[in-house]
Amino acid sequence: MAGTKSSHKLRNMTEGSIAGHLLAFALPMLLGSLLQQLYNMVDSWVVGRFVSEAALAAVGIGYPVIFMFTSLFMGLSNGTTVTIAQFYGAGKLDRVRDVVDTTYTFFTAGVVPITAAALLIARPVLVLMRVEDAAMGEAYLYLMIVSGGLIGTIGYNINSGILQGVGNSRASLLFLGISAVVNIVLDLLFVLRFGWGVAGVAIATVIAQLCSWLFGVFYINRNYRDFAIRPFCRRFDRGLFKKIMGIGLPAGIQFATVSVGMMAVMSQVNAFGTSYAAGYNVGNKLDSMAFLPVQAMASAITAFVGQNVGARREDRVRRGVFTGVAYAIAWCLLIIAILYPARFAAAAFFTDSQGAIDGAALLLGCILPFYPLFAVQFTMCSVMRGAGESVVPMLTVVASQVLLRIPGVYLLAHFFGPSYMYYGFGIGWLFGASATVLYFLSDRWKRRGSLAE
Repeated sequence: MAGTKSSHKLRNMTEGSIAGHLLAFALPMLLGSLLQQLYNMVDSWVVGRFVSEAALAAVGIGYPVIFMFTSLFMGLSNGTTVTIAQFYGAGKLDRVRDVVDTTYTFFTAGVVPITAAALLIARPVLVLMRVEDAAMGEAYLYLMIVSGGLIGTIGYNINSGILQGVGNSRASLLFLGISAVVNIVLDLLFVLRFGWGVAGVAIATVIAQLCSWLFGVFYINRNYRDFAIRPFCRRFDRGLFKKIMGIGLPAGIQFATVSVGMMAVMSQVNAFGTSYAAGYNVGNKLDSMAFLPVQAMASAITAFVGQNVGARREDRVRRGVFTGVAYAIAWCLLIIAILYPARFAAAAFFTDSQGAIDGAALLLGCILPFYPLFAVQFTMCSVMRGAGESVVPMLTVVASQVLLRIPGVYLLAHFFGPSYMYYGFGIGWLFGASATVLYFLSDRWKRRGSLAE
């Protein structure tokens, strides 16, 4: 691999300090995710402070729907990361080239149908979610605009998956930095200056995502000539695509199912009124921000496990798993100590509606004590995907976040009221953490071997 332009930018995790590799990979991912959450939070802050409570609820309602529409390509990105990591760990850069070409050929062929489907089913989905009339118009407008710009969101995720596979998490930070600045500036311009309301926030989001995707293509082509992106090369390796989707399709199904679960929970939340829905949106933003370090560590573990499975370094896989899980749990304990007592003040940053503040604080108060369980499940699922096992993580996540969480939320709401419904999250996480740990200890995750072989 020496002598190529890209070689000095690749991170080989099969040698050296395990903790050092994980932290060096996770830190840029964390900073990038913080930037992404920052501009998502700016969206909520702008509409919550300068538009209306209904607009704040509308932006929150749109998130799980968009997540569902992009799930297939998020799974593709996940499969791309693992496949590239294992080929790179085995020293096969020519196969990395094949993965990139195959992934982008599928992306260019599939993004238009996905966008069209999203536009067609947007309103029926909102009706199923029982969105109140007060928020329906703005939720539909927001969803239609953001759905029309899905190409930027999907393209960014694929670029990020390629770079994570070769151990480069710093570039994603750069892409998101550009996207965050563009989004924040345009949010303020379109909403405060032009008075476009929810439409302005949606348009700003689409433009920002397009910028992050296009700059990512430029960056990869400039710095990784061994596997530069050629969107219209039409090179498609069917056998390789089956390997990618063998990992990516279960992940995509998982993401889609979880998004449906999120919408089902949102439907129950909407039943308690616009203020409650706005509070759920604010609480979700704070929850997403608080959990970012765990997500970053999980991404690091996926790449780390992938490379070391490719290099047949099982000893490093095990040590890396225990190190990563320990970091994740330690962070959760710290964030509980900080955010739990400050949850009302944190929610008040987004809105002056007391109903929304109380709703956000209620969500955080119910789920924060269960954070360590979620961290264990999240990181262990990443371990399995890195090892090429994607079906078991899918089953455990679907069971915990859909089959257990949704009935838990609905039953608790029915028998005890909205003040207790969010404990359904913890019920699911308890199962998920237990199932993933037991599966890892059984050693069955090793049965896939290395895709590079």
